[in-house]
Amino acid sequence: MSMEKQTTETEPQTVAEQEPDELESLLGDLVLERDDHVNAPGFVIRPDDVQDTLSLLKEEAGFDHLSCVTAQEYQDRYESIYHLKKFDDPTQEVDVVVPADKDRPVSESAEPVFRTADWHEREAYDLVGIEYDDHPDLRRILLPETWQGHPLSMDYDGNQPQIVPLREHANPLQEDHKDAESDTMFLNIGPHHPATHGVLHLKCVLDGEQVADVECDIGYLHRCEEQMCQQGTYRHQIMPYPDRWDYTPGGILNEWAYARAAEDLADIEVPEYAQVLRTMSAELTRIAAHMLALGTFGLDVYGDFTAIFMYAVKEREKVQNILEELTGQRLMFNYFRLGGVVWDIPEPREEFFSMTRDFLDELPVAIQEFNDLVTSNEIFQMRTIDTGVLPPEVAKNYGATGPIVRGSGVDYDLRRDDPYGYYDELDWDVITMDGCDNYSRVLVRMKEVEESAKIIEQCVDLLEDWPEDERNIQANVPRTLRPDEDKEIYRAVEGAKGELGIYIRSDGTDKPARFKIRSPCFSNLQTLPEMSNGEYIPDMVASLGSLDIVLGEVDR
Repeated sequence: MSMEKQTTETEPQTVAEQEPDELESLLGDLVLERDDHVNAPGFVIRPDDVQDTLSLLKEEAGFDHLSCVTAQEYQDRYESIYHLKKFDDPTQEVDVVVPADKDRPVSESAEPVFRTADWHEREAYDLVGIEYDDHPDLRRILLPETWQGHPLSMDYDGNQPQIVPLREHANPLQEDHKDAESDTMFLNIGPHHPATHGVLHLKCVLDGEQVADVECDIGYLHRCEEQMCQQGTYRHQIMPYPDRWDYTPGGILNEWAYARAAEDLADIEVPEYAQVLRTMSAELTRIAAHMLALGTFGLDVYGDFTAIFMYAVKEREKVQNILEELTGQRLMFNYFRLGGVVWDIPEPREEFFSMTRDFLDELPVAIQEFNDLVTSNEIFQMRTIDTGVLPPEVAKNYGATGPIVRGSGVDYDLRRDDPYGYYDELDWDVITMDGCDNYSRVLVRMKEVEESAKIIEQCVDLLEDWPEDERNIQANVPRTLRPDEDKEIYRAVEGAKGELGIYIRSDGTDKPARFKIRSPCFSNLQTLPEMSNGEYIPDMVASLGSLDIVLGEVDR
């Protein structure tokens, strides 16, 4: 199959390719006990052994992808879970469970081993209250520094007054950002600025026109999505929320992330016909999301609304029309249900298929127009080639995924590497580029639009020929779902912006005890200083645009 990942004969076999017992043997005395989850073996370790454990798993067993960090509080302890995968094979997973004392929740930081742990642990500290020793910058990340309490802790009082003292701000120009011969300046970009893709605040230290340092200040759009999902029932009340994380749209892809986690947690098998419908709708959504990303990136580097932005939005609108016919909505689709989808292709089916095929037939001409207008333009190339450089090992260390990591030459795509839906039955290719720059990330998205079109066309062929009496759109799902108590799972899908994952812990009721969202935008945004330091301000704006972030998903 054309989507197979290329491997080399010299690639070493790792311990993790064997049984979980081999991993336990590798970790030795570091393991206190086993705490296996649905998706992976789990090992409980001491809070002061985090770095030793993760280093062994990374260097000796090949687990080089810290996908997510989940923090939660129990009646007798706090807990951090490090969800580890391999970029070479994400089906190989391991969870490292780190309990912390109830009275003094302190754990060793994973940041020296995985750079991406920086933001993940700051979020755990901010919302749950766990402190991490050796963390380079342990402070709140979503809430203001003056916030009282931790909103996801058990004893949090939502009615307590929040006191904001009137104090003088510290000078942001630290010694390592200036010297006697430099001309430094502190510049705020955002949170209300068209170059920031939402309410993002960039604190920039400039040396002349070059960026000496940039800090991303997020949290202006935090909406407590995880808490709301923990208050909703699995069967009916959670599914409308995912559409609102990445609303550009990434809705159907977001819905699939929740559906995959909940279905595996509750042992629900989705009918094959519904899997084809899911795959087609997801790839339509991916095209719409990529087109918007390309159009807004043109705004970032050109400032051109009339031509570049509208060329991209024109194709996006065609996809939106198809999705509206299928789902009844243009943005907040709410099309998935646990066990399948809400309804079949609208009648008359022939008109829907004709509408979709017309779009697919016209798409190559539109892509060629976009390449003529944008990617082959000399000014565009000067703005994007060799700017925003992100080496592959740096991208992996930050947990970057999606077009960001594939634009750095890392061959990683969950649709192929951890198959779900109908992807493993179809013919398509994973797109990678070796340029590691802003230009490569644009090209990856352009070519992924073409691959999505190939997938959609094959799905339409299948749906047209599917026997009428076998068109099952939903499995027989109980009205009330109550997964077993203390059953835990982490599942992810390939969203338009990268790996979108969901962790769920059940307490035996019809609502999750813990619901954690792994946002690709959250991890990808961490890479901005790596891309921007030493470059010019316009290059930083281009690098930010190439990340294609949505603050509704960053902040959640």
